[in-house]
Order: sequence, then structure tokens, then C-alpha cells
Amino acid sequence: MNLRKYLVRALHRLQKGPGYTYKELLVWYCDNTNTHGPKRIIKEGPKKKLIWFFLTLLFASLVFWQWGILINTYLSYNVTSSLSIGFKTMKFPAVTVCNANPFKYSEVKHLLKELDRLIEAALERILQPTPGNGSENVSPPLNLQIWNQIPLVLIDEHDKDNPIILDIFETNQTAGGNETAVSSKEEKKYKLAVKLCSPQGSDNCTYRNFTSAAQAVSEWYILQSTSILSKVPLHERIRMGYQAEDMILACLYGAEPCNYKNFTQIYHPDHGNCYIFNWGMDEEALNSSNPGAEFGLKLILDISQQDYIPYLSSAAGARLMLHQQKSFPFLKDQGIYAMAGTETSIGVLVDELERMGYPYSDCTVNGSDVPVKNLYSQYNTSYSIQACLRSCFQNHMAEICGCGHYMFPLPDGVNYCNNEDNPGWAYCYSSLRSSIKQRQICIDSCKETCNDTQYKMTISMADWPSEASEDWIFHILSYERDMSTNVTLDRNGIIKLNIYFQEYNYRTISESAATTIVWLLSSLGGQFGFWMGGSVLCLIEFGEIIIDSLWITIIHVIGWCKGLKQRRARARYPDAPPTVSELVEAHTNLGFQHEAVVALPRDDAVPPEPGTPPPNYDSLRVQPLDTLGPDSDAE
Repeated sequence: MNLRKYLVRALHRLQKGPGYTYKELLVWYCDNTNTHGPKRIIKEGPKKKLIWFFLTLLFASLVFWQWGILINTYLSYNVTSSLSIGFKTMKFPAVTVCNANPFKYSEVKHLLKELDRLIEAALERILQPTPGNGSENVSPPLNLQIWNQIPLVLIDEHDKDNPIILDIFETNQTAGGNETAVSSKEEKKYKLAVKLCSPQGSDNCTYRNFTSAAQAVSEWYILQSTSILSKVPLHERIRMGYQAEDMILACLYGAEPCNYKNFTQIYHPDHGNCYIFNWGMDEEALNSSNPGAEFGLKLILDISQQDYIPYLSSAAGARLMLHQQKSFPFLKDQGIYAMAGTETSIGVLVDELERMGYPYSDCTVNGSDVPVKNLYSQYNTSYSIQACLRSCFQNHMAEICGCGHYMFPLPDGVNYCNNEDNPGWAYCYSSLRSSIKQRQICIDSCKETCNDTQYKMTISMADWPSEASEDWIFHILSYERDMSTNVTLDRNGIIKLNIYFQEYNYRTISESAATTIVWLLSSLGGQFGFWMGGSVLCLIEFGEIIIDSLWITIIHVIGWCKGLKQRRARARYPDAPPTVSELVEAHTNLGFQHEAVVALPRDDAVPPEPGTPPPNYDSLRVQPLDTLGPDSDAE
């Protein structure tokens, strides 16, 4: 009951309002607020009142302007980076080593035989353009069907305004003719280019120009060999690569011996069989007991340079990379070369990066919020932006070109591109790779990882083995690998690696918020206090007057709506029914002197039967109101 009374009183109070007009409310606020300025407006004379009104309005505008700047600064979510140095026992990084040459030439020669004959004949025509030195009488004949799928062409720039494009194997082969591809080096300037055509026809073609014929030949050979090798099953490609027992001759981690069995094998499309030490997939990651070269990883590798593919691998050596455990090694982007015949020492320093997540940066913890499907998840590796960018490109290529590139993992239900099943794939791949729009889409879709570990390397090299010791070293290594007393190794195939922590100091680069809510509140209060001499209580007072103003406004709006409703009702019903006083006055004017007239039925009146016409009102008799008894039926 008490609650009901309280609610009724509250309702009446709301209906009544604050009891002020707008003017009275404003005067009350100026007279009672603790903010400097408004009091002077109502207490000073006319001139000073105008001055104080202007100053109050000016400084209030400055406060709101500064508040807008501060709030915008806070909502920009800027960060500051701090650098700290720590000391601890650290996990030894995962070390991936590969051969710069992906396959043994002796194993893949039968697959690349026609390709090698084509490029040899093409180089002969390019380098020996004089009549009689060409390859006209090649036996057996060249397989020009492979050539015509992705041909090399010569671009004659003797007339730069009208360059002439000549196919190397589509020229007149008669001696002394002017229709040969290159008739004279002195007379013509030419460039070598790769011709890429779409499946629609030879009219829609593009030319990839190169400043050097060596670059053009390498690019052409990579495209053609990619088409051939993409049709080879994975287990065959692994068999044709370098095996761990042949490549890893010696291994030592700290004071503990190791061998090729301590490495995990993965197939890398760029480098064939690669081997990862301390990947952490099957066992716990190894810790480094002490910094220094004596406590790191020592390897001796044999790259067998004599079995390199001549036109596919122009660089000789080992490709290696240091990375985190359970992460995929992207050697083409982050790897380094170790040169044959040298001892390469790599001192490692660790940088740990800690980024703030949303809304301060668009980073991801594990890639679960990235819209790109990670194709490298089949290796059970962690997310990285390199994996995301390559997955994004492969997904776009599968969607646009209808097949996937040999260098990246495949989406479900997609096959690798080749010239037979996908004519024009090289044109589609080249267009997609050079598309700025496609790259931007992938960059916008992929995110950096919030936490990352980077390994900074200091590299030094020396000849190894020395001339004085190479004889006995090669004898021992040859015997251990081949059980032969003859020397089967040489300086061109041997590499020694030393990988170690330079020191246990590590750097942590962490991000922190440049502006916090505490900074925002203190800045807002400082600006308000400086320009207006106000505080939080002044803001509460200002909020009170705003609420009262709204209260008065709502009451006025409700009153206006009620008045509008009544006016509409009067307009709809102009002849309203008369009141009792109006009826009394009307009868008085007719001479009935305060007698109300009531129509009563006669005693002999019979209720009408259903379907009869309306009653005759002449049968009613009139009786004064004061003669009616309390039990009368008149209403």
C-alpha cells in the first residue's frame, strides 16, 4: 500500500514538473552554479553583463573544442613501443636446411630431357645467329609442341617505335636470308621475352621482358618444369630429391652427438626435401645450456653440386632458416644461403614482439579470425602472415584460373596447373601475380600475429677445409658416407655450419596504449578547470538543468498534444449533446418553471411485436419530474 501511495505521488510530481519556467530555471542555475562566469552575468550591470556573457560563451566553446580533440585522440587508439632487455635460458630455434637444387638431375633427367634439348637449341640460335651454326639438323627432331605452349621470343628494337617480335623456331632457316631470328648482332638490338597467351587465342597475349637473356631462360625453364613436375606424384618427387642420410654427414648439438634421424623431413616445392632440427612437433623443444659456439648446433652437409639441374638451379649452396617451433619455414622469403667450401658461423640474437590487439592494431592471436583459409594447416603449423598471403593467392588462382600453382598447397578439389590440362595457365598466373588489386585484397584480408619471435643473425664465413687439412677430412667423410677408401667428396659440395646464441640477453619490443581512460578523464578535467574553473560537481549541476529543461519541454509537449486532440474532436463533432443545465434553461423558457419533462409510456401501451413499425410517439404522456415516485421506472 505504501508503495502504491509512493508511486501515485511520484506520478503526480512528474505531471506537475519542476515548477519553473525556462527563464526562472536559467536564472536559478546562474545564481547557484559553482562554475565561474554565469554568476557575473546576472549580478553585474548591463555593460559588464554583456562582457561576461561573451567571455563565458567563448571559454565554453574552447572547452568543447579541446574536449573534441582529446576524445578524438583517445579514439584513435595510438600505441607506444617500449624496449626492454632480459636474461634467461632460451629455447634453441628450429633450424631448416635444404639444398638449393630441389632434385637430383640424374633422377629427373628423363622428365626434363625434351625441355633441355629445346633450351639448348634455343640458346644455340641466340648465341650463334650466323648462317650454318644453327640447329637445323637436330636429330631426333625437337618437340615444338612443348615450345609453342610457352615460347621464348626475340623482340627486335632496331626501330623502337615499331618493334618486331620473332619466335626463335619460327624463322626461315635458309642460309644467308634476312628472315632469321637474329641476322647480325651489330645490325640489330634485341631482347629475349617469354610469350604468355590466354586460352582464348593468340591474339590475347602478353610478353614478359627481361634485361638479360639469362633471366629469361631461367624464368622460361621454371614455368615449363613446373608444368611437368606438377604431374609427378608427391612420393616420387620426394624420392628424386636429396635424402637425409646423403646430405647430413655430421651433426653435433652442444656436447651431444646427433644424426639425420634427429631431423624432420618436409617437402618444400622450391627446394625439394628439407630437414628441420628441433621443430618441436614430436618432442619438446631443446633449450640452449649456454651461449657461445661450443653450445650450439654444428652440421656438415653435402650438397652434391655435380648433380644439379643446369637450367633450374643457377645458385649452389645450402638454404637455411631459423624460425619458431611448429612454424612453417618460408625459405624463399626469410632464408639465407651458405656457400659451398666454407664454414659459416651464425650468431643469433632474439627479439620478442608483443603487439596489442583490437582496437589498437589489427593483429591475430592464432589466425582463427582471419577470413582466409590457411592451406598450410595440413602441416599442423602455427599461423603466420606468409602462410595467409600464399593461401590467399592460391585460393584466388584456383577460383580464377581453375587450377593451383605448383609452389603452394592445394585447396580441396583442385589440381595443379599444367600445359595439357590447363592451357594458358601461365598467362593467368602471370596476370594474377602482377595484379595490384589482387595483392591488396590479400594484404587487407591477412593479419600480423600479435606475438612473434624474430632471430637476428650475425654471419661470418671462412674457407673450409683448409688446403692443409682437406685431404684427411675428405677421406674420413667419404669413408663414413660411402664406406669407400677413395675420396668421393670435394670442396664444391661440402658446407660446415655453426649456429649458436651469441648471448642470453633478449630484447622484448612491446606495445602499450598511448592514451588510457585515466588520461582522458584527467585531460578533460584539466581543460574544464583551466578555462571555466569547473569540476565534476559543476558538470552534475549542468546535467541537472538539462534534465529539468527536458522535463519542462515534455510537459509542454504533452499539453500541446492534449489541446490538439480536443480541437480535432470539436472539429469532428460541432453539435455536441446538450447538458442538463441547458435542458432546464430551455424548458424554463417554454414556461415549465423548473420542471423536467420526462416521456413515459401510457398504461395501456402494449410492447411492440417483432417486425412491427416504430411506436407512435403521440401515445406518450408528459408528467412533471417532481411527481415521480422513488419506485418509478423512469430513467
